[in-house]
Amino acid sequence: MTTARDMMHFGATCVDASMTLADAATMMRDEQVGSLPICGEDNRLHGIITDRDIVVKCVAEGMDPDEVTAGELADGRLVWVESSADASEVSQMMRENRIRRLPVIADNELIGIISEADLANHLGDEELTEFVHEVYAAPPNN
Repeated sequence: MTTARDMMHFGATCVDASMTLADAATMMRDEQVGSLPICGEDNRLHGIITDRDIVVKCVAEGMDPDEVTAGELADGRLVWVESSADASEVSQMMRENRIRRLPVIADNELIGIISEADLANHLGDEELTEFVHEVYAAPPNN
């Protein structure tokens, strides 16, 4: 059985909840990623911020990315998966929540992220088709 741990990218870099969105964008550029997990002072996962979040929820709304923090954009809807979850559970969770990145937790700590590409490498054709239809046919999450 393929687990979330088998599928994920290890070692996700967190952005601190108090960090500005401008600094988060710089981290994304430097890490060559489109999203970063948001961690608080307690080192716990508080959410995920994407490059799209920065554009749509900050810049397009006329807010200053040098003033708004990552924590302010965290919407409180935290979705994650245990490292022992199987590929079907991961796929179902990503489909139900229409998300393209899923944090992986083990022993209450963030250990990695599963991207849609990671998932695609571990699904059969039928399950992959279902995932693509449900996640991409839906309007983007704001």
